[in-house]
Amino acid sequence: GAPEPIRSALIEGASWWNQAFEAAGYKNAFQVKVFPEGADPMDVRYNLIQWVHRSTRGWSYGGSVSDPRTGEIIKGHVSLGSLRVRQDFLIAQGLIAPYEKGEPVSDEMEQMALARLRQLSAHEVGHTLGIAHNFAASTNDRASVMDYPHPYISLKTDGSLDFSKAYDDKIGAWDKRTVIYGYQDFPEETDESKVLNDIIDESIKMGLRYISDSDARPQGGSHPYAHLWDNGSDAVEELNRMMEVRKVALANFSEKAIPLNTPMSSLEEVLVPLYLSHRYQVEGVVKLIGGLDYSYAMRGDGQTVTKIISADMQRKALDALLATLEPEVLAITETILQLIPPKTFGYDRGRESFKVRTRGFDPIAAAESSANHSLQLLLNPARVTRLIEHHARDQSMPSLATVIEDLLNTTWKAQHKNSYHTEIGRAINLLVLHHLMHLAVDENASAQANAIAFFKINELEKWLENKKNSADKDQVAHYLLAQFKIKQFKDDPQEMLLSKPLDLPAGSPIGQEWKCGGIH
Repeated sequence: GAPEPIRSALIEGASWWNQAFEAAGYKNAFQVKVFPEGADPMDVRYNLIQWVHRSTRGWSYGGSVSDPRTGEIIKGHVSLGSLRVRQDFLIAQGLIAPYEKGEPVSDEMEQMALARLRQLSAHEVGHTLGIAHNFAASTNDRASVMDYPHPYISLKTDGSLDFSKAYDDKIGAWDKRTVIYGYQDFPEETDESKVLNDIIDESIKMGLRYISDSDARPQGGSHPYAHLWDNGSDAVEELNRMMEVRKVALANFSEKAIPLNTPMSSLEEVLVPLYLSHRYQVEGVVKLIGGLDYSYAMRGDGQTVTKIISADMQRKALDALLATLEPEVLAITETILQLIPPKTFGYDRGRESFKVRTRGFDPIAAAESSANHSLQLLLNPARVTRLIEHHARDQSMPSLATVIEDLLNTTWKAQHKNSYHTEIGRAINLLVLHHLMHLAVDENASAQANAIAFFKINELEKWLENKKNSADKDQVAHYLLAQFKIKQFKDDPQEMLLSKPLDLPAGSPIGQEWKCGGIH
Protein backbone atom coordinates (compact mmCIF):
# COMPACT_ATOMS: atom_id res chain seq x y z
CA GLY A 1 0.00 0.00 0.00
CA ALA A 2 2.99 2.35 0.12
CA PRO A 3 3.16 4.76 -2.84
CA GLU A 4 6.36 5.69 -4.64
CA PRO A 5 8.86 7.09 -3.82
CA ILE A 6 8.04 6.02 -0.25
CA ARG A 7 7.94 2.33 -1.17
CA SER A 8 11.47 2.37 -2.55
CA ALA A 9 12.72 4.28 0.51
CA LEU A 10 11.18 1.69 2.87
CA ILE A 11 12.67 -1.19 0.88
CA GLU A 12 16.08 0.44 0.80
CA GLY A 13 16.12 1.23 4.52
CA ALA A 14 14.95 -2.24 5.58
CA SER A 15 17.57 -3.73 3.26
CA TRP A 16 20.35 -2.07 5.28
CA TRP A 17 20.12 -5.05 7.63
CA ASN A 18 21.74 -7.19 4.92
CA GLN A 19 24.93 -5.26 5.74
CA ALA A 20 24.75 -6.57 9.30
CA PHE A 21 24.00 -10.15 8.25
CA GLU A 22 26.86 -10.09 5.74
CA ALA A 23 29.13 -8.94 8.60
CA ALA A 24 27.97 -12.11 10.39
CA GLY A 25 28.89 -14.23 7.35
CA TYR A 26 25.56 -14.52 5.49
CA LYS A 27 25.74 -13.42 1.86
CA ASN A 28 22.65 -11.65 0.53
CA ALA A 29 20.53 -13.58 3.03
CA PHE A 30 18.43 -10.66 4.20
CA GLN A 31 16.15 -9.54 1.41
CA VAL A 32 13.20 -7.14 1.15
CA LYS A 33 10.66 -7.36 -1.66
CA VAL A 34 7.24 -6.00 -2.60
CA PHE A 35 4.46 -8.08 -1.06
CA PRO A 36 3.08 -10.73 -3.47
CA GLU A 37 -0.18 -9.85 -5.20
CA GLY A 38 -3.15 -11.50 -3.50
CA ALA A 39 -1.24 -12.67 -0.41
CA ASP A 40 -2.80 -12.20 3.04
CA PRO A 41 -0.91 -9.71 5.26
CA MET A 42 -1.86 -11.85 8.28
CA ASP A 43 -0.26 -14.96 6.74
CA VAL A 44 2.40 -15.98 9.25
CA ARG A 45 4.73 -17.03 6.45
CA TYR A 46 5.25 -13.42 5.39
CA ASN A 47 7.16 -10.75 7.28
CA LEU A 48 5.47 -7.44 6.60
CA ILE A 49 6.09 -3.71 6.47
CA GLN A 50 2.60 -2.22 6.49
CA TRP A 51 1.94 1.35 5.31
CA VAL A 52 -1.09 2.88 7.06
CA HIS A 53 -2.73 6.02 5.67
CA ARG A 54 -3.66 8.40 8.47
CA SER A 55 -4.36 12.08 8.99
CA THR A 56 -3.30 12.11 12.65
CA ARG A 57 0.05 11.92 14.37
CA GLY A 58 1.07 8.45 15.53
CA TRP A 59 3.91 6.16 16.49
CA SER A 60 5.43 3.52 14.29
CA TYR A 61 5.56 -0.09 15.44
CA GLY A 62 7.94 -2.97 14.97
CA GLY A 63 6.95 -6.26 16.58
CA SER A 64 7.17 -9.99 16.21
CA VAL A 65 5.07 -13.13 16.45
CA SER A 66 7.16 -15.60 18.43
CA ASP A 67 6.88 -19.25 19.42
CA PRO A 68 6.14 -19.07 23.18
CA ARG A 69 7.88 -22.41 23.73
CA THR A 70 11.24 -21.42 22.24
CA GLY A 71 11.23 -17.67 21.68
CA GLU A 72 11.86 -18.25 17.96
CA ILE A 73 10.66 -15.31 15.86
CA ILE A 74 8.17 -16.61 13.32
CA LYS A 75 6.91 -13.40 11.74
CA GLY A 76 8.00 -9.77 11.84
CA HIS A 77 5.35 -7.06 11.45
CA VAL A 78 6.02 -3.33 11.04
CA SER A 79 3.35 -0.60 10.89
CA LEU A 80 4.30 2.86 9.58
CA GLY A 81 1.89 5.80 9.39
CA SER A 82 1.71 8.17 6.44
CA LEU A 83 1.88 11.26 8.68
CA ARG A 84 5.01 9.93 10.41
CA VAL A 85 7.49 12.28 8.74
CA ARG A 86 5.43 15.46 9.06
CA GLN A 87 7.82 16.97 11.61
CA ASP A 88 10.80 16.35 9.33
CA PHE A 89 9.03 17.92 6.39
CA LEU A 90 8.08 20.98 8.48
CA ILE A 91 11.66 21.37 9.73
CA ALA A 92 12.96 21.26 6.17
CA GLN A 93 10.20 23.59 5.00
CA GLY A 94 11.13 26.22 7.60
CA LEU A 95 14.86 25.91 6.97
CA ILE A 96 14.77 25.95 3.19
CA ALA A 97 11.86 28.38 2.58
CA PRO A 98 11.54 26.83 -0.89
CA TYR A 99 8.41 28.46 -2.30
CA GLU A 100 9.77 31.08 -4.66
CA LYS A 101 7.15 32.66 -6.88
CA GLY A 102 7.35 31.26 -10.38
CA GLU A 103 10.21 28.86 -9.51
CA PRO A 104 10.07 25.04 -9.20
CA VAL A 105 10.02 23.82 -5.60
CA SER A 106 13.31 22.38 -4.34
CA ASP A 107 13.27 18.61 -3.78
CA GLU A 108 15.41 18.98 -0.60
CA MET A 109 12.35 18.63 1.65
CA GLU A 110 11.28 15.42 -0.06
CA GLN A 111 14.81 14.02 0.01
CA MET A 112 15.16 14.74 3.74
CA ALA A 113 11.78 13.09 4.42
CA LEU A 114 12.75 10.03 2.38
CA ALA A 115 16.09 9.80 4.21
CA ARG A 116 14.15 9.76 7.47
CA LEU A 117 11.84 7.02 6.16
CA ARG A 118 14.82 4.84 5.23
CA GLN A 119 16.15 5.16 8.75
CA LEU A 120 12.69 4.57 10.26
CA SER A 121 12.18 1.45 8.17
CA ALA A 122 15.53 0.05 9.32
CA HIS A 123 14.70 0.93 12.93
CA GLU A 124 11.33 -0.81 13.02
CA VAL A 125 12.63 -3.86 11.19
CA GLY A 126 15.36 -4.00 13.84
CA HIS A 127 12.66 -4.49 16.44
CA THR A 128 11.20 -7.40 14.49
CA LEU A 129 14.66 -8.99 14.69
CA GLY A 130 14.48 -8.77 18.48
CA ILE A 131 16.77 -5.76 18.87
CA ALA A 132 16.04 -3.10 21.51
CA HIS A 133 16.70 0.63 21.41
CA ASN A 134 20.25 1.89 21.83
CA PHE A 135 19.94 5.55 22.81
CA ALA A 136 23.69 5.97 23.32
CA ALA A 137 24.43 5.26 19.67
CA SER A 138 24.22 8.89 18.54
CA THR A 139 27.30 9.66 20.66
CA ASN A 140 29.15 6.81 18.90
CA ASP A 141 29.02 8.37 15.43
CA ARG A 142 25.49 7.09 14.73
CA ALA A 143 26.43 3.53 15.65
CA SER A 144 22.87 2.20 15.51
CA VAL A 145 19.64 2.68 13.62
CA MET A 146 17.98 1.70 16.91
CA ASP A 147 18.46 5.23 18.27
CA TYR A 148 15.98 8.08 17.67
CA PRO A 149 17.73 10.44 15.23
CA HIS A 150 17.33 14.19 14.99
CA PRO A 151 18.14 15.71 11.57
CA TYR A 152 21.72 16.95 11.56
CA ILE A 153 21.74 20.33 9.81
CA SER A 154 24.98 22.29 9.62
CA LEU A 155 26.19 25.68 8.46
CA LYS A 156 28.38 25.96 5.37
CA THR A 157 31.24 28.44 5.26
CA ASP A 158 29.06 30.88 3.30
CA GLY A 159 26.40 30.79 6.05
CA SER A 160 23.93 28.65 4.10
CA LEU A 161 22.48 25.43 5.51
CA ASP A 162 23.76 21.95 4.65
CA PHE A 163 21.26 19.04 4.67
CA SER A 164 23.59 16.40 3.20
CA LYS A 165 24.10 14.60 6.55
CA ALA A 166 20.58 15.04 7.94
CA TYR A 167 20.23 11.27 8.40
CA ASP A 168 22.53 8.26 8.12
CA ASP A 169 22.44 6.14 4.99
CA LYS A 170 23.62 2.76 6.30
CA ILE A 171 23.44 0.25 9.11
CA GLY A 172 25.51 1.08 12.20
CA ALA A 173 28.53 -0.55 13.83
CA TRP A 174 26.48 -1.50 16.90
CA ASP A 175 23.80 -3.11 14.73
CA LYS A 176 26.42 -5.30 13.08
CA ARG A 177 27.76 -6.40 16.45
CA THR A 178 24.23 -7.21 17.64
CA VAL A 179 23.51 -9.42 14.62
CA ILE A 180 26.91 -11.10 14.90
CA TYR A 181 26.10 -11.90 18.54
CA GLY A 182 22.45 -12.86 18.07
CA TYR A 183 22.34 -14.62 14.69
CA GLN A 184 25.77 -16.05 13.88
CA ASP A 185 26.12 -19.83 13.53
CA PHE A 186 29.15 -21.65 14.94
CA PRO A 187 30.78 -25.01 14.16
CA GLU A 188 29.64 -27.85 16.46
CA GLU A 189 32.92 -28.01 18.39
CA THR A 190 32.79 -24.28 19.25
CA ASP A 191 32.57 -23.17 22.89
CA GLU A 192 29.60 -20.91 22.10
CA SER A 193 29.48 -19.23 25.53
CA LYS A 194 33.14 -18.18 25.26
CA VAL A 195 32.77 -16.93 21.68
CA LEU A 196 29.68 -14.87 22.59
CA ASN A 197 31.49 -13.33 25.55
CA ASP A 198 34.42 -12.54 23.26
CA ILE A 199 32.04 -10.71 20.90
CA ILE A 200 30.81 -8.58 23.79
CA ASP A 201 34.35 -7.89 25.01
CA GLU A 202 35.43 -6.86 21.51
CA SER A 203 32.41 -4.54 21.20
CA ILE A 204 33.37 -2.87 24.49
CA LYS A 205 36.96 -2.43 23.30
CA MET A 206 35.59 -0.78 20.14
CA GLY A 207 34.13 1.88 22.43
CA LEU A 208 30.53 1.07 21.54
CA ARG A 209 27.99 2.07 24.17
CA TYR A 210 24.60 0.53 24.87
CA ILE A 211 21.96 2.23 27.01
CA SER A 212 18.27 1.63 26.38
CA ASP A 213 14.88 3.11 27.19
CA SER A 214 14.28 4.14 30.79
CA ASP A 215 17.87 5.35 31.26
CA ALA A 216 17.56 7.71 28.28
CA ARG A 217 14.51 9.64 29.45
CA PRO A 218 15.16 13.29 30.32
CA GLN A 219 12.79 13.62 33.30
CA GLY A 220 15.23 13.05 36.15
CA GLY A 221 17.60 11.02 33.94
CA SER A 222 21.33 11.22 34.59
CA HIS A 223 23.13 9.37 31.80
CA PRO A 224 25.51 11.68 29.86
CA TYR A 225 25.35 9.79 26.56
CA ALA A 226 21.90 8.23 26.22
CA HIS A 227 19.32 10.69 24.87
CA LEU A 228 16.39 10.74 22.46
CA TRP A 229 16.44 12.80 19.24
CA ASP A 230 19.98 14.11 19.85
CA ASN A 231 23.23 14.32 17.90
CA GLY A 232 26.96 14.43 18.55
CA SER A 233 29.43 12.99 21.02
CA ASP A 234 29.27 16.09 23.27
CA ALA A 235 25.74 17.19 24.20
CA VAL A 236 26.82 20.69 25.28
CA GLU A 237 28.87 21.35 22.17
CA GLU A 238 26.00 20.15 19.99
CA LEU A 239 23.44 22.35 21.77
CA ASN A 240 25.67 25.40 21.28
CA ARG A 241 26.10 24.48 17.61
CA MET A 242 22.36 23.97 17.16
CA MET A 243 21.62 27.36 18.70
CA GLU A 244 23.84 28.97 16.05
CA VAL A 245 22.05 27.10 13.26
CA ARG A 246 18.71 28.08 14.81
CA LYS A 247 19.76 31.74 14.94
CA VAL A 248 20.67 31.77 11.24
CA ALA A 249 17.52 29.88 10.25
CA LEU A 250 15.23 32.24 12.19
CA ALA A 251 16.96 35.24 10.62
CA ASN A 252 16.17 33.78 7.18
CA PHE A 253 12.58 32.75 7.97
CA SER A 254 10.07 34.31 5.59
CA GLU A 255 6.72 33.88 3.85
CA LYS A 256 8.52 31.65 1.34
CA ALA A 257 8.22 28.86 3.93
CA ILE A 258 4.64 28.26 2.73
CA PRO A 259 3.28 27.86 -0.82
CA LEU A 260 1.44 30.61 -2.66
CA ASN A 261 -2.28 30.82 -1.88
CA THR A 262 -1.76 29.35 1.59
CA PRO A 263 -3.10 31.34 4.58
CA MET A 264 -0.32 33.42 6.13
CA SER A 265 -1.45 32.19 9.55
CA SER A 266 -0.17 28.73 8.52
CA LEU A 267 3.37 30.06 8.90
CA GLU A 268 3.05 29.42 12.63
CA GLU A 269 3.03 25.63 12.24
CA VAL A 270 6.20 25.84 10.11
CA LEU A 271 7.84 28.15 12.63
CA VAL A 272 7.16 25.87 15.62
CA PRO A 273 9.70 23.06 14.91
CA LEU A 274 12.28 25.62 13.79
CA TYR A 275 11.86 27.82 16.88
CA LEU A 276 11.98 24.73 19.10
CA SER A 277 14.67 22.89 17.15
CA HIS A 278 16.85 22.83 20.29
CA ARG A 279 14.24 21.21 22.56
CA TYR A 280 15.62 17.65 22.42
CA GLN A 281 19.27 18.66 22.68
CA VAL A 282 18.29 20.58 25.83
CA GLU A 283 17.04 17.26 27.20
CA GLY A 284 20.47 15.77 26.57
CA VAL A 285 22.38 18.66 28.14
CA VAL A 286 20.29 18.81 31.31
CA LYS A 287 21.16 15.19 32.11
CA LEU A 288 24.78 16.22 32.61
CA ILE A 289 23.73 18.42 35.54
CA GLY A 290 23.76 16.13 38.56
CA GLY A 291 24.73 13.51 35.98
CA LEU A 292 26.09 10.01 36.50
CA ASP A 293 27.99 8.00 33.89
CA TYR A 294 27.31 4.27 34.13
CA SER A 295 26.92 1.16 32.01
CA TYR A 296 25.12 -2.15 32.14
CA ALA A 297 28.33 -3.52 33.56
CA MET A 298 28.95 -7.17 34.35
CA ARG A 299 31.49 -8.19 36.94
CA GLY A 300 34.90 -8.40 35.31
CA ASP A 301 34.02 -6.84 31.93
CA GLY A 302 35.99 -3.64 32.58
CA GLN A 303 33.14 -1.23 31.87
CA THR A 304 32.52 1.92 33.90
CA VAL A 305 30.16 1.00 36.72
CA THR A 306 29.40 4.50 38.02
CA LYS A 307 31.20 7.84 37.74
CA ILE A 308 29.89 11.30 38.65
CA ILE A 309 30.09 13.74 35.73
CA SER A 310 32.98 16.17 36.25
CA ALA A 311 32.25 19.53 37.86
CA ASP A 312 33.65 21.33 34.81
CA MET A 313 31.33 19.48 32.43
CA GLN A 314 28.34 20.10 34.69
CA ARG A 315 29.05 23.83 34.77
CA LYS A 316 29.40 23.97 31.00
CA ALA A 317 26.06 22.17 30.71
CA LEU A 318 24.43 24.61 33.13
CA ASP A 319 25.76 27.60 31.18
CA ALA A 320 24.42 26.15 27.91
CA LEU A 321 21.05 25.40 29.47
CA LEU A 322 20.72 28.85 31.08
CA ALA A 323 21.44 30.44 27.69
CA THR A 324 18.17 28.90 26.43
CA LEU A 325 16.32 31.07 28.99
CA GLU A 326 17.66 34.40 27.75
CA PRO A 327 14.96 36.66 26.24
CA GLU A 328 17.39 37.72 23.52
CA VAL A 329 17.48 34.08 22.39
CA LEU A 330 13.76 33.42 22.78
CA ALA A 331 12.43 36.67 21.28
CA ILE A 332 10.78 36.19 17.88
CA THR A 333 11.78 39.08 15.66
CA GLU A 334 9.48 41.85 14.52
CA THR A 335 10.02 40.73 10.92
CA ILE A 336 8.48 37.33 11.69
CA LEU A 337 5.74 38.73 13.93
CA GLN A 338 4.47 40.95 11.11
CA LEU A 339 4.00 37.84 8.92
CA ILE A 340 1.75 35.80 11.23
CA PRO A 341 -1.86 36.99 11.74
CA PRO A 342 -4.51 35.34 13.91
CA LYS A 343 -5.83 32.09 12.45
CA THR A 344 -7.68 32.39 9.15
CA PHE A 345 -11.35 31.45 9.31
CA GLY A 346 -11.67 27.68 9.07
CA TYR A 347 -8.10 27.07 10.30
CA ASP A 348 -8.03 26.30 14.03
CA ARG A 349 -5.18 26.14 16.49
CA GLY A 350 -4.04 22.55 16.95
CA ARG A 351 -1.57 20.53 18.93
CA GLU A 352 1.23 21.65 16.58
CA SER A 353 0.48 25.33 17.31
CA PHE A 354 1.92 27.36 20.18
CA LYS A 355 -0.25 27.64 23.26
CA VAL A 356 -1.37 31.29 23.52
CA ARG A 357 -2.96 33.74 25.94
CA THR A 358 -4.14 36.04 23.16
CA ARG A 359 -6.50 35.31 20.30
CA GLY A 360 -3.67 35.56 17.81
CA PHE A 361 -0.03 34.53 17.63
CA ASP A 362 1.54 35.13 21.07
CA PRO A 363 5.35 35.50 20.98
CA ILE A 364 5.67 35.90 24.76
CA ALA A 365 3.74 32.68 25.30
CA ALA A 366 6.01 30.92 22.77
CA ALA A 367 9.07 32.07 24.73
CA GLU A 368 7.41 31.04 27.99
CA SER A 369 6.69 27.51 26.79
CA SER A 370 10.28 27.05 25.61
CA ALA A 371 11.68 28.38 28.89
CA ASN A 372 9.29 26.22 30.87
CA HIS A 373 10.67 23.15 29.10
CA SER A 374 14.22 23.97 30.24
CA LEU A 375 13.14 24.86 33.79
CA GLN A 376 11.04 21.80 34.50
CA LEU A 377 13.94 19.60 33.39
CA LEU A 378 16.55 21.54 35.40
CA LEU A 379 14.52 21.55 38.63
CA ASN A 380 13.30 17.97 38.34
CA PRO A 381 13.10 16.48 41.86
CA ALA A 382 15.39 13.54 41.06
CA ARG A 383 17.97 15.86 39.49
CA VAL A 384 18.10 18.37 42.34
CA THR A 385 18.23 15.59 44.93
CA ARG A 386 21.17 14.06 43.06
CA LEU A 387 22.93 17.45 43.01
CA ILE A 388 22.72 17.55 46.81
CA GLU A 389 24.03 13.99 47.14
CA HIS A 390 26.94 14.49 44.73
CA HIS A 391 27.95 17.78 46.35
CA ALA A 392 27.89 16.10 49.77
CA ARG A 393 30.20 13.38 48.48
CA ASP A 394 32.49 15.81 46.61
CA GLN A 395 32.44 19.50 47.51
CA SER A 396 33.90 20.44 44.11
CA MET A 397 30.62 19.41 42.46
CA PRO A 398 28.00 22.11 41.88
CA SER A 399 25.50 22.39 44.71
CA LEU A 400 21.77 22.90 44.33
CA ALA A 401 22.13 26.30 46.01
CA THR A 402 24.68 27.51 43.42
CA VAL A 403 22.61 26.16 40.53
CA ILE A 404 19.56 28.08 41.76
CA GLU A 405 21.68 31.20 42.34
CA ASP A 406 22.98 31.02 38.77
CA LEU A 407 19.40 30.57 37.60
CA LEU A 408 18.24 33.66 39.49
CA ASN A 409 21.17 35.71 38.16
CA THR A 410 20.24 34.72 34.60
CA THR A 411 16.56 35.56 35.06
CA TRP A 412 15.35 37.77 37.92
CA LYS A 413 18.58 39.71 38.34
CA ALA A 414 19.41 40.21 34.64
CA GLN A 415 18.93 43.47 32.71
CA HIS A 416 17.60 43.53 29.15
CA LYS A 417 18.22 45.94 26.30
CA ASN A 418 14.63 46.77 25.33
CA SER A 419 11.07 46.61 26.63
CA TYR A 420 10.14 43.59 24.47
CA HIS A 421 12.96 41.50 25.92
CA THR A 422 12.13 42.79 29.39
CA GLU A 423 8.52 41.61 29.03
CA ILE A 424 9.66 38.16 27.95
CA GLY A 425 12.04 38.21 30.91
CA ARG A 426 9.15 38.92 33.29
CA ALA A 427 7.25 35.87 32.02
CA ILE A 428 10.36 33.72 32.53
CA ASN A 429 10.96 35.19 36.00
CA LEU A 430 7.52 34.10 37.16
CA LEU A 431 8.14 30.64 35.70
CA VAL A 432 11.33 30.39 37.77
CA LEU A 433 9.40 31.36 40.90
CA HIS A 434 6.65 28.87 40.00
CA HIS A 435 9.12 25.98 39.70
CA LEU A 436 10.96 26.94 42.89
CA MET A 437 7.68 26.91 44.78
CA HIS A 438 6.83 23.53 43.31
CA LEU A 439 10.23 22.22 44.36
CA ALA A 440 9.87 23.57 47.91
CA VAL A 441 6.89 21.28 48.54
CA ASP A 442 7.55 18.43 46.09
CA GLU A 443 7.31 15.16 48.02
CA ASN A 444 9.35 13.41 45.31
CA ALA A 445 12.39 15.57 46.12
CA SER A 446 14.50 15.15 49.25
CA ALA A 447 13.70 17.21 52.34
CA GLN A 448 16.94 19.14 51.84
CA ALA A 449 15.96 19.97 48.26
CA ASN A 450 12.68 21.31 49.64
CA ALA A 451 14.62 23.30 52.23
CA ILE A 452 17.08 24.86 49.78
CA ALA A 453 14.28 25.85 47.39
CA PHE A 454 12.37 27.43 50.31
CA PHE A 455 15.52 29.26 51.43
CA LYS A 456 16.09 30.67 47.93
CA ILE A 457 12.45 31.82 47.75
CA ASN A 458 13.01 33.71 51.01
CA GLU A 459 16.18 35.28 49.63
CA LEU A 460 14.34 36.33 46.49
CA GLU A 461 11.55 37.84 48.61
CA LYS A 462 14.08 40.05 50.43
CA TRP A 463 15.68 41.06 47.13
CA LEU A 464 12.27 42.03 45.77
CA GLU A 465 11.57 44.18 48.82
CA ASN A 466 14.67 46.25 48.06
CA LYS A 467 13.52 46.78 44.46
CA LYS A 468 10.09 48.28 45.19
CA ASN A 469 11.29 51.87 44.81
CA SER A 470 12.30 51.48 41.17
CA ALA A 471 11.29 54.33 38.84
CA ASP A 472 9.96 51.78 36.32
CA LYS A 473 6.36 51.27 37.43
CA ASP A 474 5.86 48.24 35.18
CA GLN A 475 8.80 46.58 36.86
CA VAL A 476 7.52 47.54 40.31
CA ALA A 477 4.20 45.92 39.42
CA HIS A 478 6.10 42.77 38.41
CA TYR A 479 7.96 42.72 41.73
CA LEU A 480 4.79 43.31 43.75
CA LEU A 481 3.02 40.42 42.01
CA ALA A 482 5.95 38.13 42.80
CA GLN A 483 5.84 39.17 46.45
CA PHE A 484 2.10 38.54 46.52
CA LYS A 485 2.60 35.06 45.02
CA ILE A 486 5.27 34.26 47.61
CA LYS A 487 2.93 35.33 50.40
CA GLN A 488 0.13 33.21 48.93
CA PHE A 489 2.54 30.30 48.70
CA LYS A 490 3.59 30.61 52.33
CA ASP A 491 -0.03 30.91 53.47
CA ASP A 492 -1.33 27.95 51.44
CA PRO A 493 1.20 26.15 49.18
CA GLN A 494 -1.24 23.68 47.66
CA GLU A 495 -3.70 26.38 46.63
CA MET A 496 -0.85 28.38 45.08
CA LEU A 497 0.35 25.42 43.01
CA LEU A 498 -2.91 25.02 41.07
CA SER A 499 -1.70 27.23 38.21
CA LYS A 500 0.04 25.53 35.28
CA PRO A 501 2.59 26.97 32.83
CA LEU A 502 2.14 26.64 29.08
CA ASP A 503 3.30 23.37 27.53
CA LEU A 504 5.21 22.97 24.29
CA PRO A 505 3.44 22.04 21.06
CA ALA A 506 3.72 18.36 20.12
CA GLY A 507 7.16 17.57 18.75
CA SER A 508 7.85 13.85 18.59
CA PRO A 509 5.43 11.79 16.50
CA ILE A 510 2.50 12.20 18.89
CA GLY A 511 4.10 14.11 21.74
CA GLN A 512 3.52 11.65 24.57
CA GLU A 513 5.67 9.48 26.79
CA TRP A 514 6.97 6.13 25.63
CA LYS A 515 4.86 3.22 26.89
CA CYS A 516 6.45 -0.07 25.81
CA GLY A 517 9.23 -1.51 23.69
CA GLY A 518 9.22 -1.24 19.94
CA ILE A 519 7.04 1.87 19.77
CA HIS A 520 8.27 5.23 18.45
